[in-house]
Amino acid sequence: MQGVQVVDHPLVQHKLTLIRDKNRSTKSFRELLKEIGMLICYEVTRDLPLTDIKIETPVATMMAPHLSGKKLVFAPILRAGLTFAEGMLDLVPAARVAHIGLYREPETFAAVEYFFKAPTDIAERLVIVVAPVLATANTAVAAVDRLKERGAKEIRLVCLICAPPGLEHMRGLHPDVPIWTAAIDEGLDDNAFIVPGLGDAGDRAYGTK
Repeated sequence: MQGVQVVDHPLVQHKLTLIRDKNRSTKSFRELLKEIGMLICYEVTRDLPLTDIKIETPVATMMAPHLSGKKLVFAPILRAGLTFAEGMLDLVPAARVAHIGLYREPETFAAVEYFFKAPTDIAERLVIVVAPVLATANTAVAAVDRLKERGAKEIRLVCLICAPPGLEHMRGLHPDVPIWTAAIDEGLDDNAFIVPGLGDAGDRAYGTK
């Protein structure tokens, strides 16, 4: 699908297999989610602009590449998005963080917002929305809607796994938002969970079920 990049790096795919395992402990699930977040971050930031600056090494003066312009904003969708974004923050510790609290209403699957906080200069920064799963995409769409309302102009979406209905929904409403994912699964069950998927990422990350 246009605008969708599947990250097929062997380390990402190996860790994805581990995290899918239903016998994985809460601690291990969180650690893997963070590690995969870091690995995918390399791909989603591959084209960040650079500028040359003058530095002094212990041996000589040189011109060396340096990230140019404003830094990033990571925008994790609570809850499990927080752990997913931690690995990205390890790579880009100067990035700012927008927190987006959304949950999926269990009967209608509609996105319900309960918290939103973003940097005031978000319009000047590249915003990376972080969501472990893209099932119906209702919460991801709502997150991008709110970010655009606040002025965000350049937005990217990172998810661990996704389903075709979610991809179609997201791309249909926000075709300007490219997506990076580790896997595109078969589809959704009657409860709108991804099949084969990995279950409820928030519950598995924090041991709440």
